[in-house]
Amino acid sequence: MMNEQEIAQQQALILFDRGFRHQRRGQLADAMELYRRSISLQPTAEAHTFLGWTYSLLGRLDEAIEECYKAIAIDPGFGNPYNDVGVYLMEQGVWAEAVPWLEKALDAPRYDAPQFPRLNLGRAYENLGQPLEALKWYRRALEIDPLFLPAEQAKNLLLGKLN
Repeated sequence: MMNEQEIAQQQALILFDRGFRHQRRGQLADAMELYRRSISLQPTAEAHTFLGWTYSLLGRLDEAIEECYKAIAIDPGFGNPYNDVGVYLMEQGVWAEAVPWLEKALDAPRYDAPQFPRLNLGRAYENLGQPLEALKWYRRALEIDPLFLPAEQAKNLLLGKLN
């Protein structure tokens, strides 16, 4: 028989999954509500990160970043929120501030998609006027996932500009 904490954890996971399904369908208000309810039962790095992602889709970047900070406080080993902070800073046009966050994502022990911070470092360095550094990071993303189309496209566009 499950105790109260285990029941709350299961309910939180169900709410998180429902939130993600709503988010994928573009039902962002419902997704935010489900993520918040999940967090109220069992705060997790994932729920805060995905709530932040939903905020970002609505252009609420400062709130998105705050949710990532909460995620990092809960689980500093979870890589997604570091990458996401970097992306949100790039969306705000502060490319240099994004770099340390993306670098932290590289070192995170728990990250299912390590090609993303490498792609994003490439984007950051390209926008900072450092094309060779950008090219290095696009290639590193492709070393992890040779079929990662965004990195392949960014690399080829940059090579075209350099020639």
